[in-house]
Amino acid sequence: MSKSLARVTRALEEAGIAARPVEMALGTRTAEEAAAAAGCALDQIVKSIVFLGRDSGRIHLFLTAGGNRVDAERAAALAGEPLERADADTVRAQTGFAIGGVAPLGHLAPVPVWMDARLFDFAQVWAAAGTPRHVFQVAPGDLERASGATRATFAQ
Repeated sequence: MSKSLARVTRALEEAGIAARPVEMALGTRTAEEAAAAAGCALDQIVKSIVFLGRDSGRIHLFLTAGGNRVDAERAAALAGEPLERADADTVRAQTGFAIGGVAPLGHLAPVPVWMDARLFDFAQVWAAAGTPRHVFQVAPGDLERASGATRATFAQ
């Protein structure tokens, strides 16, 4: 088991969430691939979008429904600073995950997290589990609690 997958599994256990990551034969790097692999609606996929604060150098994580896009202006207002998309090296260094496998929990250090209200339209959603091949199914409320996310409107 990879270190990143182990961190996510441990974070789920510590949060008291019974979900277990599963490896998908099909790729899960994109929301479309993940939805096809999980057999669910596109918006049931939790996309983890990582931004870098231009002033602080701190990353900010936005969890959005698979069919939505993060509105950069709304995201910056929530973060309290101008934002830019974090590059792959920054994402890996600060979260411990590669792009395509960024989980909403199990990061190397605490990260501010916001969660798209659209995800709460579903009983269950699917999120990356630390690798581009692993995902886990979870109730949105449990994910919100376990990730420390703040529910917000930031999607287009």
